[in-house]
Amino acid sequence: MLNHVTLQADTAALLSRLGVELPPPAGPAGPAGQLIARSPVTGGELGRVAAHTPDEVGAIVARAEEAFRAWRLVPGPVRGQLVRELGNLLREHKEDLGALVSIEAGKIRSEGLGEVQEMIDVCDLAVGQSRQLFGLTIASERPGHRMMEQWHPLGVVGVISAFNFPVAVWSWNTALALVCGDTVVWKPSEKTMLTALACQALVAEAARRAGAPEAVSAIVLGGPEVGEALVADPRVALVSATGSTRMGRAVAPVVAGRFGRLLLELGGNNAAIVAPSADLDLTVRGIVFAAAGTAGQRCTTLRRVIAHSSIADELTDRLAAAYRSLPIGSPLADGTLVGPLIDAAAYQGYADGLAQAQADGGKIVAGGRRVLTGEAPEAYYVEPAIVRMPEQSDVVRRETFAPILYVLTYDALEEAIALHNDVPQGLSSSIFTLDLREAERFLAPDGSDCGIANVNIGPSGAEIGGAFGGEKETGGGRESGSDSWKSYMRRATNTVNYSTELPLAQGVTFG
Repeated sequence: MLNHVTLQADTAALLSRLGVELPPPAGPAGPAGQLIARSPVTGGELGRVAAHTPDEVGAIVARAEEAFRAWRLVPGPVRGQLVRELGNLLREHKEDLGALVSIEAGKIRSEGLGEVQEMIDVCDLAVGQSRQLFGLTIASERPGHRMMEQWHPLGVVGVISAFNFPVAVWSWNTALALVCGDTVVWKPSEKTMLTALACQALVAEAARRAGAPEAVSAIVLGGPEVGEALVADPRVALVSATGSTRMGRAVAPVVAGRFGRLLLELGGNNAAIVAPSADLDLTVRGIVFAAAGTAGQRCTTLRRVIAHSSIADELTDRLAAAYRSLPIGSPLADGTLVGPLIDAAAYQGYADGLAQAQADGGKIVAGGRRVLTGEAPEAYYVEPAIVRMPEQSDVVRRETFAPILYVLTYDALEEAIALHNDVPQGLSSSIFTLDLREAERFLAPDGSDCGIANVNIGPSGAEIGGAFGGEKETGGGRESGSDSWKSYMRRATNTVNYSTELPLAQGVTFG
């Protein structure tokens, strides 16, 4: 396990190379208005940053609104140059930013680097999109008239992100919003503020190089009161919020009450159906990464396996054997596959979930313990757990943001699909089968009710080319690829009369 003093020094060096200098700590408790950044790797303090007040949030939004008035008039392809510069800076600083993600969010090295690569990829997508903000030409029923649709910049976009993807989700929103002519105000998780400061430094440098207004991107730091100020501000045209369903329930009525726009990416309770024909070697590999990767702290983490009764025992035995071989430890060490939970609250959720599952008749067949307490007493490393459940009880239907995998059984595919859909969340899903009919049935309108449905791969992980998001209590939002750029723009329908007549639509006559 790394020495925390060394980790602090490494973090300061990474931040410096990324353009961020933290103030020195101001005593054991710190002054009012300071936020403490911690690493889940050791549980220790990394540094302190100043929190914004709600009044300061309003001033930052005002500057973003002023910048928007100029930025919206810049041609889309020219706006794309800003995002191109950001992508180039991310390439230049990929190693440093990826390491900072690992230190602050607890992801293993390859996942930290993968998150930055995802940012680079979405920048590439957005640069191309800056030349393809297409409208439509529509046939008019009136002679001598032309009808068309245009897409215009929307306004200030407020982004609220979670700790588990501390930089990628911000980039999904920011890269597209900037090429669409919007400005961005970002409220990151209090658990991952340092990576946010690093990203803000990079986008500020990209704006300088591209000649864009300084306030096209801004950051606000603080607790719930800062997020509430951002959400309630009527100058914020769109709030894109990623987090728990509980958070979404608080945000949605506030934004709807002022007639703002919402893009919500909330909870997931993702399942994989494993059919009798499944390639079990492939299935085991897919399940283990999807369920144990990121220590179970992805919104797309696999939380339920619904296995055919004829292969459930063999599959569970193979999964349990794979779990026993997973290297657990510092995410910065070579060979580690499972890093820490983010904090004590996450560990408590893990422990409570396992206790409730056992009370509901579940049997833990792998994992289930806290480990490495002697090496890192203030950090929370756990063994990913597998629990055989007799039925889909309330604890299975809830999202526990920790590495707990529930195994249920089925006999008929209709039963499996019903179990799969019998949860409030609707983010990601998968089926492992070599039967074409089963695969197509799962993808049919009455199959998976999730926003993402996969065949022969797990539900965790997504490419930026496809729109990302889910249904039901997941919120219904879509980010990243496909036509999700439309969320960041407003539509105008135009009719041009180039004739000397004035016919009315639907054959109406007047006078």
